[in-house]
Amino acid sequence: MAGEGSKKIIRFGVIGCGLMGKEFASAASRWCHLADVDFEPRITAVCDANPAATAWFEQAVPSVERSYTDYRELLADPNVDAVYCAVPHNLHAQLYIDIIRAGKHLLGEKPFGIDAAANAAIMEALSERPEVIVRCSSEFPFFPGAMQLTEWVREGRFGRIIEVEAGFWHSSDLDPNKPINWKRRIATNGEYGCMGDLGMHVLHLPLRYGWKPKSVRALLSKIVPERPDGKGGMAPCETWDNAILACDVETADQVFPMVLSTKRIAPGHANTWFLRIQGTELSAEFTTKYPKQVASLPYTPGASQAWHVADAPYKSAYGTITGGIFEFGFSDSILQMWAAFCDEVANGPDRMTQPFRCATPEEAAGSHRVFTAALESQRTGWTIPLNWGE
Repeated sequence: MAGEGSKKIIRFGVIGCGLMGKEFASAASRWCHLADVDFEPRITAVCDANPAATAWFEQAVPSVERSYTDYRELLADPNVDAVYCAVPHNLHAQLYIDIIRAGKHLLGEKPFGIDAAANAAIMEALSERPEVIVRCSSEFPFFPGAMQLTEWVREGRFGRIIEVEAGFWHSSDLDPNKPINWKRRIATNGEYGCMGDLGMHVLHLPLRYGWKPKSVRALLSKIVPERPDGKGGMAPCETWDNAILACDVETADQVFPMVLSTKRIAPGHANTWFLRIQGTELSAEFTTKYPKQVASLPYTPGASQAWHVADAPYKSAYGTITGGIFEFGFSDSILQMWAAFCDEVANGPDRMTQPFRCATPEEAAGSHRVFTAALESQRTGWTIPLNWGE
């Protein structure tokens, strides 16, 4: 990590130069959008097995100094402090472990391993290098509306929790003519299917709140059996399209149901993340379908029950140059997530300028525990207990 004036420059390598790698590059180029931060990412190296993917970075990102086709060469680069890694799930274990052992800080894509065994191997490598900061990408909790719900949970405003529902839905796979991709194959995506690719987003906040499922009953669906293979034929879709998980949550003082859903086929939803919390003193809902609004229902015994919908001002974890009258969007949430990761790398876990950090490896491991139980539930038809004491 280098210093430049008053800012700490974090030199990044990007491994996997697809869509999300480009989104990170876009966030880095918008760093001037943030106000009063003393750190800044700078992408100095990129790596992809396909040279055409790195060509975009070479043309669009002036800070890139080196391009590699072998990620091990990037890890040996002394001018790389941290790595953003966005590769298919079957590559997570090997690459994440090698990044950690190379002493590079890591922001990796979910689900942190193709299965529970792969995730356990990543966690073991992390235990060997505790000084390396490792986090999991999850942007949606940085929306102002989601942060408002988090503040209300922290303040205990909900009273006794009645029910929780969290989900991530999108309908880009509703079209049966959409060609098959790696997310439809068990070898690259894993048996989790939509849960592995979308579920960490859904579980990030419940696990952060301490709402760990005591049991899981899963309803998993395969809706489109085959898709065009890009070669004139059809290929079988091997992974789950949709997942609905009915969970029983038990905390130190409460027991309540929680429904988690991840859907790749959800008609009418382009990319909808939501969290609904019902309580005896307050109920509230935020959804990215209406990113500027938060719905809430405060209640006192004997009073009327009326939902209030209010615009959420542009109030983010890290201050920006944007005025409160404007709307917060997905690209803003990515910028805020990256600011949280860079803050932790630059200033240390105990000296962040604001307290909300990115999803932790422990939370990612918790998601694997839930997904593994969900697969067992689907196979057996049973409700599967989870032991969080192990």
